[in-house]
Amino acid sequence: MLPQTAHTNLPGRPRRFRNAATAATIACVGAIAALIAIPTGAAASTAPNLGSAAGFAVLAGTPAVTNTGPSVISGSLGIAPAAAVTGFPPGSVVNGSIQAATSAAGTAKNDLTAAYGVAALSPCNFDKTGENLGDRTLTPGTYCQTTALTLSGTLTLSGDGVFIFQVGSTLITAPGATVRLTNGAQACNVYWQVSSSATLDTTTTFVGTIMAATNISLNNGVRVTGRVLTQTGQVTLINDSITVPSTCTNTLTSASVPTAVPTTPSTPRTGVAVGAGFSGGALIAIGITMAIWSSLTAISPRRRRDCQSRLFPGP
Repeated sequence: MLPQTAHTNLPGRPRRFRNAATAATIACVGAIAALIAIPTGAAASTAPNLGSAAGFAVLAGTPAVTNTGPSVISGSLGIAPAAAVTGFPPGSVVNGSIQAATSAAGTAKNDLTAAYGVAALSPCNFDKTGENLGDRTLTPGTYCQTTALTLSGTLTLSGDGVFIFQVGSTLITAPGATVRLTNGAQACNVYWQVSSSATLDTTTTFVGTIMAATNISLNNGVRVTGRVLTQTGQVTLINDSITVPSTCTNTLTSASVPTAVPTTPSTPRTGVAVGAGFSGGALIAIGITMAIWSSLTAISPRRRRDCQSRLFPGP
């Protein structure tokens, strides 16, 4: 009778090799699962090109731009095809001019229509239908609401990137509502595409370019760092302040990936979509998993190559 050895009841490889191979398989499957479970970043939103409309703080269609009180417009004021502009003075236009039914106003209106269409077609990253955006902090991306958008309290926009708000109906702020910027967010990168009218109530502090389909009304004491632009309607002001934002500096994408994107006035800005590759978390998971199975020296080179080929398939 032959003496029993450690291998008598183990067909094939010794148990220690089979255990190591099993551990390697688990590690490989775990790494693949990590790639599937960890989401990648969303593609960055792209700023619509305002063209010649970028220099206008106020732009209207018909029948008029109407002002009451000492409103201050920093940037040009335009209207086309109508020509009626009332209330200047006591209102004033600085760092620009009044363009009433001029070719410059007409061209700006055409550029506004094109930019409005681009903003309306931006892929929606975050659906906020039915939500009040007040007292929230949002990062760059495209936010869509299929109905009216209401803003009360303070909306904080955080991060250097493009913000697009698609509003399916009206945009309405409550008295004293505020939009504030933090962590590198820039007024020149904020756009409000409004499918109907926009009303900013008393003492609202607002940021960004409003591109409305119809009328825009600013009640008493509203302060806007941005633009109020309407395709077809009128603009009504009461003792307000509107300042065209300065040109944007380099931006980050909505996925918070640093990029060096040079910008010039009226040039669309876009970032790099992280979704084109692995997310940062997925890469960390891969590294940890590779370290685990690399430490298992009993794994055969064939199994290691097989697992690597599963994680990183060739072209």
